[in-house]
Amino acid sequence: MAQWWLTLSRGRLYRGSTPAVREGKFTVTTAAPNEASAPIIERDVLIVGAGLSGVAAAYRVHEACPGLTYSLLERRERVGGTWDLFRYPGIRSDSDIFTFSLPFSPWHGNQTIAEGADIRQYIADSADTFGISDHIVFGTKVNSANWDSTTDLWTVEAVTDGAPVTYSARFVFLCTGYYDYDGGYSPDFPGIENFGGTVVHPQRWPEDLDYADKKVVIIGSGATAVTLVPAMSPDAASVTMLQRSPTYIMSIPKVDPLTVVAQKLLPQKLSHAVNRWRNAAILVGTYQFCQRAPKLSRRIIRTVTKKQLPAGYEIDVHFKPKYNPWDQRLCVVPNGDLFKAIRSGKAEVVTDHIDHITENGVALTSGRELDADILITATGLSVQSFGGITIHKDGQPLKPNDVFVYKGHMLEGLPNIAWTIGYTNASWTLKADLTARAVARLLAYMTENGYTHAYPDRGDKEIEEQPVLNLQSGYIQRSLDQLPKSGVAKPWVVRQNYFLDYLDFLRDSLTESMSFGTVAAQPKKIDTATDTAEARQLSDVG
Repeated sequence: MAQWWLTLSRGRLYRGSTPAVREGKFTVTTAAPNEASAPIIERDVLIVGAGLSGVAAAYRVHEACPGLTYSLLERRERVGGTWDLFRYPGIRSDSDIFTFSLPFSPWHGNQTIAEGADIRQYIADSADTFGISDHIVFGTKVNSANWDSTTDLWTVEAVTDGAPVTYSARFVFLCTGYYDYDGGYSPDFPGIENFGGTVVHPQRWPEDLDYADKKVVIIGSGATAVTLVPAMSPDAASVTMLQRSPTYIMSIPKVDPLTVVAQKLLPQKLSHAVNRWRNAAILVGTYQFCQRAPKLSRRIIRTVTKKQLPAGYEIDVHFKPKYNPWDQRLCVVPNGDLFKAIRSGKAEVVTDHIDHITENGVALTSGRELDADILITATGLSVQSFGGITIHKDGQPLKPNDVFVYKGHMLEGLPNIAWTIGYTNASWTLKADLTARAVARLLAYMTENGYTHAYPDRGDKEIEEQPVLNLQSGYIQRSLDQLPKSGVAKPWVVRQNYFLDYLDFLRDSLTESMSFGTVAAQPKKIDTATDTAEARQLSDVG
């Protein structure tokens, strides 16, 4: 049986008929696939997901290691991830677009909050501009990934257009988000089967849904609900947002004058960077202020909200949460569009509990009944680690909640794999791009030193644990056992502070609490005291 050897030399791959191990090179030997079976597709880096995170990963990996081969596996038929999946009316970013967009691909508009279709097109354009689109394999769902310590390779099992396909990869980069794409969270409301109208979850929005002149009840009070209300109220007969408890909602300018000034006075790339850093500072500063001065921040939010509601409105019933600001994610509405819908009389907020669903609507515990033609269950996401991919190490399955996250993106004891998880208190992309840069730097370091594996190693150190996502939101609290764990101290803590994470990226040792090795040798613990300078030298690859 023929043998093939993949040899990496300073970022360049080539095949040879005989193995050759030299200084600065390493060789991986794999048996050629049986001619009767499907071929094994070999890549240096396999990126799963072609949304914002996947595009950032591809750009940074190619930027730092242009000689490495890579593919992006995307289960959908277009790029975009979340922004291709969700199609409900008014879908938009839930944070400013300048921090939500990629630092290397300037956003061209001036609106603070961007429409979903524009975001998806931006992702597609960015992938085209940087040659990433040519590396995307669409219609491919990854089911499992197994690490083999005898070869230092991942075997990734997937299905493309219904046909099984196998990939072999040196490194796997999971850019799959944190929720289940196949379905959102829908509570089992009593009597829901008796409802005579249409029940819709925003994650599965029917393209032909006609809500003109219909009575719509939206169950929920998060970002999706506060987006749907102003989007649907002009055409619907009525729109009611039914919530068990209120959410903090802040109005922000649809167009920030300072953004426009920067765009007029500065070159495009520079203005994008200025707006991105300024808005990141606003996000982090607002979060820190709310956490450190919760009583004052509550009063400020209440005062601002009251000014946008009709006189005599029961603000303390419908817009006074029991928790402190940013204990759950704070919702933003451009130019106060939610409050405008309420003032118009076409939209209403009801704070109550559901007793049961009737044929004609929703019966509440207060005795009131809400008539409805359409029920929208904007009740949240189903949190899911690693895109539902089952991960094995030498055939043994990994339980996500058994391991700690290292520096916010690698998994304890698991070699050559990274996972992108964004911020809960700021734009997802801030962390996604930082993660991509960190992974690219690691790959460059491994390539330069001839290592075939690297993994976080805490040894026998005890780590105090805390949830990897720190919000009290229901969709997170009910899914904590599905997620890896965070520690409380570096490098095992998952922080929600972009600026501290960025400083750590610039100055921390690449080799702290890491084990490196080759397929033919034992893992090697690097002395961070002697290796820091080299690691820092590689920190500016992006």
